[in-house]
Amino acid sequence: MALEVTGKLIEVQPTQQIKENFSKREFVIEISQQTNTGMTFTNFASFQLVNNACSLIDRFQVGQDVRVSFDIRGNRWEKDGQVRYITNLNAWRVDPAGMAQQAPPQQGYNQQAQYPQQQFNQNPPQPGTGAPSFDPGGADDLPF
Repeated sequence: MALEVTGKLIEVQPTQQIKENFSKREFVIEISQQTNTGMTFTNFASFQLVNNACSLIDRFQVGQDVRVSFDIRGNRWEKDGQVRYITNLNAWRVDPAGMAQQAPPQQGYNQQAQYPQQQFNQNPPQPGTGAPSFDPGGADDLPF
């Protein structure tokens, strides 16, 4: 599932080498949302970049507005009889906030290609086009 959010970059941590083949880098953005009643809510979201993507944040300065494309990752583990969960916001692209959406890069770190997005057809199929149809008064071929 690919998601996207825009906010102000407020913190960038150094890259951490966790294992020989795994490194991560965390950064935080401030997200302000105004409700239709005029109230403003401010949230702080911490994202992580992993391995080759750790350098994606280097071209941005604290205070700059950025658009972050990310996936939600979660893990479950049990220790001493207690089950615990962890959720990560795994960033795979960071762009300036005003930049138009562009196609994913063809080479380099492109995690989006691993997660196909659902396509929704806004135009329903027309009768007689070979698309399945439902006839509420007719017989169907379901075995139950």
